[in-house]
Amino acid sequence: MKSFGDMVKQAQKIQKQMAEVQERLAEDRYEASAGGGLVKVVVDGKQMLKEIAIGPEALKEGDVTLLEDLIITAMGEAQRTSEEQMHEKLGKLTGGLGLPF
Repeated sequence: MKSFGDMVKQAQKIQKQMAEVQERLAEDRYEASAGGGLVKVVVDGKQMLKEIAIGPEALKEGDVTLLEDLIITAMGEAQRTSEEQMHEKLGKLTGGLGLPF
């Protein structure tokens, strides 16, 4: 059986590795689009919006509500992808313990 000190050292090691992975995740970029590419968004590994591109065709109709929906859809998809990657990468460190990130 491991001593308490060994367990603390192991926890500190995992915590350091998690911080390193989170730093790398912040540099990753995840792109998603909606409306056949009319709206594209890019988020980082922390689900923060980094870029948004709206094709000129999306403005021709003048339907603001549709444009808003496309932006929300693309943003949601990019954030989901980013979050899935975060859980996958950090889950490897925690061994599936379900620890909060």
